[in-house]
This record gives sequence, C-alpha cells and structure tokens, in this order.
Amino acid sequence: MADPATPFDLVILGAGSGGYACALRAAQLGMKVALVEEDKIGGTCLHRGCIPTKALLHAAELADGARAGAAHGILTTFDGVDTAALHARKDKVIGQLHKGLTGLIGQAGIEVVRGRGRLVDAGTVSVDTAEGVRTVSAKTVVLATGSYARTIPGVELGPRVMTSDQAMDLETIPQRVAVLGGGVIGVEFASMLRSFGAEVTVVEALDRIVAAEEPSISKHLTREFKKRGITAKTSTRVASVEADEHRAVVHLEGGDALEVDLVLVAVGRGPRSEGIGLVEAGVAVERGFVPTDERLRTNVEGVRAVGDLVPGLQLAHRGFAHGIFVAEDLAGLDPAPVDDVTIPKVTYCDPEIASVGLSADAAKGAGRDVETATYPLGGNGRSIIRGTTGSVTLVREKDGPVLGVHMIGLGVSELISEAQLAVGWEAHPEDIAPLVHAHPSQGEAFGEAAMLAAGRPLHAHA
Repeated sequence: MADPATPFDLVILGAGSGGYACALRAAQLGMKVALVEEDKIGGTCLHRGCIPTKALLHAAELADGARAGAAHGILTTFDGVDTAALHARKDKVIGQLHKGLTGLIGQAGIEVVRGRGRLVDAGTVSVDTAEGVRTVSAKTVVLATGSYARTIPGVELGPRVMTSDQAMDLETIPQRVAVLGGGVIGVEFASMLRSFGAEVTVVEALDRIVAAEEPSISKHLTREFKKRGITAKTSTRVASVEADEHRAVVHLEGGDALEVDLVLVAVGRGPRSEGIGLVEAGVAVERGFVPTDERLRTNVEGVRAVGDLVPGLQLAHRGFAHGIFVAEDLAGLDPAPVDDVTIPKVTYCDPEIASVGLSADAAKGAGRDVETATYPLGGNGRSIIRGTTGSVTLVREKDGPVLGVHMIGLGVSELISEAQLAVGWEAHPEDIAPLVHAHPSQGEAFGEAAMLAAGRPLHAHA
C-alpha cells in the first residue's frame, strides 16, 4: 500500500519530451506517477519546436519542388503561400500527435496535475492549479521544465522583431528578413523563409554558420545558401535594433545596417529554471542549468533532472533518452548512462545536415590517431536524381572503429540512424563495407564511405 505521505513513486515537473517519456516508461515499470504541466502535454518540441518547424520546412521543400518542376519535365510553378492553409496543415499535424500522446498518458494511468509547479523540497512539489494550490509528494522528483527561446539584451520584441515562437505563426511572408544567429534554429528558419520567397540575411557573431558542425559542412552550407540567395554575414555582431509597425533596422557593429520587414532572433535556447523553487530547495544551478552526475542525479538526494535543463545537447531525443533512463534507473534496471557523443544531430535546412560522434579535431584533441574518408553525393545516383550535392564523411580511429559521421545534402537526415549504429556499436569500416545497400538509394553513400575508409572503394577514388 502506498505511503499516505508520499502517494506517488514519482512526480515529474514538466510534460515535454523528457518529462512525458519518463512518465510513460515509469508507468510501464509499475510506478505511480504524477505529471505536472501548466501548458499542453508535449512541451516545446510538439507545440512550438520540432514538429511545427518540420511541418513548415516540408512545405518549404514543396515550394522549391514546384519551382524546379520544369527541370524534371513537370510543368509546375510557385505562385505564393497561402499562410492560413499552411498553418492549418501544421496545426493538424500537431493536433494529431497531441491527441495520440494524451491518449497514451491516460491509458498508462498517469495523473496529470494541471498548473504551474514549484519544487518545495526533495519530495514535494507545490502546484498552482485552477482550483487552488495542491501539494504533490513522491519518493523522487524529476525536473523536466525544458527551455525557452533566448533573446538579445537590449533588443525589444514586437510585431517586427520576434523569436521562433512567434515566427511559427506568421500571417504573411515578409519580403526581407534578418535572422540573428546562424545556429540550427537560425539556418532552418532562413532556409524556410527563403523557400517561401523572402530575401534573407543571416547575421552570425562567430566566424561561420552552424559552428557546432565540421568546418567543411559550414563551408558547404554557406556556398549552397549563397546559390539560393541567402546572405550569411559571419564574424558580425549586432549593435542595436530599432523597429516600428512598418519596418525594422538592424544596426551592425562597424556601421552597416539592414532594413528589413522582420527580424528573427535565433540565438539559441536557455534552460527554464527560474521561478520553480530550485534555489530555495537547495538544488545547484549553474548559468541557469542544473548540473547532474552521469545518472542524472542533482546535488539534492531524491531530485533528478532531464533534458534541456541539463548542460549538453538541447535536443528532444536527448530528453526522451534521459527520461527513459531515469525511469529505468529508479526501477533498478541499471541502464547505461546517456552519452551525448552518440546522440545524433540533424539540421533540417536545405541542404540538410546530420552528424553523430566526434569530429576529426575533437578526436585528435582526445589523443586519438584518426583518419577520414569522404564520399561525395555527386557519385550517388539517388542524390543526382534528387538534385542535391553534399558528402558523407567518416572519422575512424586508425585501424579502429568509426568515431564520427558527418553528412550534408538533401535527405541525409534519413541516413543518420545507420551512422548512429556504427558509432554506438563501435563498428569498424571493415564491418560495414561488406553490407549490401539497396540501389539506387542514398544509403549507398554511407556504404561507399565505409568502403573508402576500409580501403576498398568502388565508386570513388582512393
């Protein structure tokens, strides 16, 4: 019988990717779970991030396909964007997934507590609900409050200046856009808005866009963006932004200025850790993040943290993995800790970027003797048919396993799973090379890269 003082085995603060994954797995393992959420189940990923942006990016791909139809013998043209229909389709996708998710939560017997939660101590969460304050107690509390869109100090948001949260619901496609930030969010929105017909300039303070990827990938994306008419101003800082109802002006350090119809602030996401009682409950917080050990335990016994709150990659699938890990760890299954190195990363711009594992420089910095093999998509039949360029690069330890895979090109997001298996299972290129890949497929490009790394190239020069 449950202890009346702690009726739940687990109370989870936040029902985003990490929170609901933890709740579902814990319920499967026989735990009684309370899930505290002030907004909709599914969090940023489902409602304001991964899913809606990819729905819009798919529409952008269709727009580009309409433009390119004649080159393939199909008489199509791009005549503009029906934003009402665009958002209706996006919202339908979100609604379908949200309905399925809430059904799973209900079927699992998870109690959803609606309201804003605050950690009181290691086993107690106070929730401001519509009916009043409710106290929820459990043996373990999991912090899963996710992240928020960062802004730039001194840059005020408004009708002409917004983050990705507001840009998700644009009523009209702006003619000129300045995207402040050349990371994942920035280049995805830049790519999308260009496909919809906007003139786009990306402003990045670092010396290259998508700086978390291999330099060769940044170089290729910059070149492809230029071909598409997207300008990337790197090593450039924003001095100030002024805006009224009709236009915005981005003043750059050095004196240049960009007059645009929309400024999109895309400088990353910050951990949502303020106002939820962490400091009062004694939970350590560093630069807004909640540091943990490898088993996602905070400095307070009985309090775990998952997802974007924990320093490292800010990805929904990392949140899923964290949530599942914590549930299984609490159940005594002794799961292996989640390793950020083996988590795949995908950027859904055009061309797409996908990578997993170590870069060559990171591997060398760790004292590994490495070799790289790059197979160009220009030698892959399916890529030529689809009209994309790019490459697949394998980083291997000399006479050893694959340490990293780095890819760019239309469709490479669908190759990352095989790449992740290779890195996660420490496969040698010699193990992969004999495997038969379907022809014609882009998967062949991964196989060809492995053959090249193994010293037995077929459609490539050694």
